[in-house]
Amino acid sequence: MKSYTQYLTVCTDKRYDIVNITPQVEDALKKSGIQEGLCLVNSMHITSSVFINDNEHGLHADFLRWAETLAPYGIDKYQHNLTGEDNGDAHLKRTLLGREVVVAVTKGRLDFGPWETIFYGEFDGQRNKRILIKIIGE
Repeated sequence: MKSYTQYLTVCTDKRYDIVNITPQVEDALKKSGIQEGLCLVNSMHITSSVFINDNEHGLHADFLRWAETLAPYGIDKYQHNLTGEDNGDAHLKRTLLGREVVVAVTKGRLDFGPWETIFYGEFDGQRNKRILIKIIGE
């Protein structure tokens, strides 16, 4: 069995953002040479997320609005923020949308269902954050 590791660095212009990272993951898979196996993609920061869904901008706005409704930004709303931080909401939003995805690799391609795309969700942006891509298989 072979393995391949690659790291992406993302820095969004906005505090909250959703970024399509599928092309970068597909490039990593091509570089790996792996034809059959699994591809793990995960955010290495506790205020950002990796998830799979439809690449539709209205849906992305809905995700951000939904997450903001459940975990609104506000310095005095969270115990975490009493430590001098202002990102308690970002930790909760990350939990809502998840840490990682695993996608099957079949015949050298990501084996997606219809409309599936890999996204990076940022909830405390405007600084560099890393994403791990780990591919294992033959």
